[in-house]
Amino acid sequence: MGQRNKFSLILIFVLLLASIWVDLPIKEPIKIGDFERSHETQLGLDLRGGLRVLLEADLPADSKITSEEMEEAKTILENRANGLGVSEVVFQLAGDRRIVGEFPGLTDTSQVIETLKQVGQLAFVPMGNHPLAEGETIKIDYTKIGTKTGEIPENALPESATDLTAAAKEMTYAPLMSGSDLGTVTVGRDSLGKYSVDFTLKDTATKMFGEYTAKHIGDYLAIVLDNKVISTPTINSAITEGKGQISGNFTQQSANDLMIQLKYGSLPIPFKVVQSQAVGATLGQDSIDKSIVAGIIGLSLTFLFLIITYRLPGVMASLALVIYAIISLAIYRLIPVTLTLPGIAGFILSVGMAVDANVLIFERLKEELRAGRTVRQAIDLGWSHAWSSIKDSNVTSLISSIILYWFGSAFGASLVKGFAVTLFIGIFLSLFTAITVTRALLHLTLDNIKAVERPGWFGV
Repeated sequence: MGQRNKFSLILIFVLLLASIWVDLPIKEPIKIGDFERSHETQLGLDLRGGLRVLLEADLPADSKITSEEMEEAKTILENRANGLGVSEVVFQLAGDRRIVGEFPGLTDTSQVIETLKQVGQLAFVPMGNHPLAEGETIKIDYTKIGTKTGEIPENALPESATDLTAAAKEMTYAPLMSGSDLGTVTVGRDSLGKYSVDFTLKDTATKMFGEYTAKHIGDYLAIVLDNKVISTPTINSAITEGKGQISGNFTQQSANDLMIQLKYGSLPIPFKVVQSQAVGATLGQDSIDKSIVAGIIGLSLTFLFLIITYRLPGVMASLALVIYAIISLAIYRLIPVTLTLPGIAGFILSVGMAVDANVLIFERLKEELRAGRTVRQAIDLGWSHAWSSIKDSNVTSLISSIILYWFGSAFGASLVKGFAVTLFIGIFLSLFTAITVTRALLHLTLDNIKAVERPGWFGV
């Protein structure tokens, strides 16, 4: 056995063992360092049901929104959803002002949606000796932020004001810092044992914050989220270590929601929910079971055709297709790929392409045998001569899947995107099984069973 075939067999064996382990119905997630994935196959809305939400930029129609802002917003929404523990969520851009969110398996996500769509603009606003109550809305000029201008804002109320509370509401405040000055953010407990949000500051903000708090002991420093006061603590001492705490009437959930908004950044643009609808599982478990039965029947007929027509190579190709299916399922779970009905269709189409590649190779192999080549020569020549045709057909299919993926991403067509993803993965795997696995198995058989070195075993 050549070194190339030995290496191929070792690679196939390792991949097969790893894939079988991933495919097993184990409840514990896969953990390798920071990498963590569930063993479960993720099903899309059409197979599992759930909720679909359409978010639109809450800005005037004539306002300009860049593609970079929309991409940034989509990324922040995904991070927030993951931080909330909402798994398998898919966010996609739909045009230049909308984002589609899909929540498979969820039916009541009102609290999740509210947390996701909040802008999350945090500000630390000096209030002097006249604080505003929690829940009050104030005006903030972010162009005068202390860390950006190098000036520490005082925000003094006008001396002529008779109603200090009314005057405070009408003022436009200059913030001391914003959410961008935060380093780490975690949920903790305050001195009374209540839930709080603990944070650290970046180096540039730490120095300035220490200087300000040292000069303003006894003053109030409001913590404002989306222009609404959520806490107004008193500065009891100089805070020079760059650590702080947001305390208030938090529950564990509300503290976690605030932590997520601050940790994953503020949305560059505000969003509103323009459509929210529950989606029932259009297929259901019964239809999934029937699809599996239909797939088994189809594969069985394919195996029968390959074995009758090509005999030994047909047997090896059938084994390669089984290996292909096992590795495919493992990759879908590891990425992970959310399977929808079109996604399953993309997988089945790629199986057909794997069979097509094998047919091209085996026909060339038979031609070489009829020309008087030995079996081993015919195998090597059949693979090398068929490669150009296989390469061209698969490259065009890859280009098509990339175009479909772009279309699905640009217009929020998740079903088209799912089809493109499974087809793209399937094409690469089908090439691997057709070119490498089948050939390695044939050579392994020839090395161990001399009786098969006759043309009759190859359909000639």
